[in-house]
Amino acid sequence: MQLLKDKILNEGRYLGNGILKVDSFMNHQIDPVLMRQIGEEIARRFQDQKPTRILTAESSGIAPSLATALVLGVPVVYARKQQPVTMNDGAFRAKSESHTFKKDVELIVSSQYLTKADRILIIDDFLATARTIVALVDLVKESGATLVGIGAVIEKSFEGGREKLVPLGVQVESLARIKSFENDRPEFL
Repeated sequence: MQLLKDKILNEGRYLGNGILKVDSFMNHQIDPVLMRQIGEEIARRFQDQKPTRILTAESSGIAPSLATALVLGVPVVYARKQQPVTMNDGAFRAKSESHTFKKDVELIVSSQYLTKADRILIIDDFLATARTIVALVDLVKESGATLVGIGAVIEKSFEGGREKLVPLGVQVESLARIKSFENDRPEFL
């Protein structure tokens, strides 16, 4: 997706250690025009899978998931990092290590919003090591729902996450795939 690649090149900043800062348009401040186009493109790629819900992690995956959900006409469920008092005790739980925050986080989803009848499309902002996505897959498995695909806005291919997802046998799509950083600039696949 050329618009996304241009944004990464013009506004993204490589911080070293595999960290790409894109908070000017995707993580802290959100570019709504870009996000709408991201949603349209992810929806186009997965519409034939007929998802009934989109699952993401709190919080950076919410914007691209919502944009996609608007096009597909399905709800978004986001895995919480803390269980609120309003969530039932029968919640699904999975652990993941946060690459950005360098600590383990627990992802929690109410059993009310992931059911055996659901066809789940997972969307996240980044596909790097796939730790967060694998935790989301674990939530889908625990719920008995069917995983129909995995989408990421930006993939850092050099971190090997895609290889962890191949055995799942589902469609995996990324809108911008970075093969490496040369002189602190991304090189795309």
